[in-house]
Amino acid sequence: MASAFNIHPAIEAGVKPAAPGFAGGKLYCKCPTDRVEVTIGAQSAHNHACGCSKCWKPAGALFSQVAVVPRDKLAVTAQGQKLRVVDETAAIQRYACRGCGVHMYGRIENKAHPFYGLDFVHTELSDRAGWSPPEFAAFVSSIIETGTDPGVMPAVRARLRELGLEPYDCLSPPLMDAIATHVAKSRAQA
Repeated sequence: MASAFNIHPAIEAGVKPAAPGFAGGKLYCKCPTDRVEVTIGAQSAHNHACGCSKCWKPAGALFSQVAVVPRDKLAVTAQGQKLRVVDETAAIQRYACRGCGVHMYGRIENKAHPFYGLDFVHTELSDRAGWSPPEFAAFVSSIIETGTDPGVMPAVRARLRELGLEPYDCLSPPLMDAIATHVAKSRAQA
């Protein structure tokens, strides 16, 4: 069932399963020429719709679609000089193309962060199908901060569920458990 708003074009088109044995591909910015190219040498994980105000979203979309890949499986393979960090004070350093503004990847430099070693990517920037599908929606309430009418939030959550994405106002329970486990282990070692 179509809605009056666009969750994300790749998600509204229908969540597709991961391809067996999929081992990565290339991501491209939206510039018509001299595109930034990022090569990923692994399947993505924890793919989700993200409503935070920091993630890059396609025009008209309420959510981004973001996944993680191991840091050592990501390489900038063309036009790296076009990349800039959007907000150097953010926990996730989002590298965006200076030409089109698309966020190509996000990296955490703080080695004490629970997600250090994972890079954040937008798999819809690939020309290959088979990436891990979105599994949930995170930071759903945050779309209000970017201009969504609070009155449509019940309909947004209903649409996410209809698409098979459980809406959370943080991350999914397994990822929140991973963060809490990391914090507990860090405190035990201190």
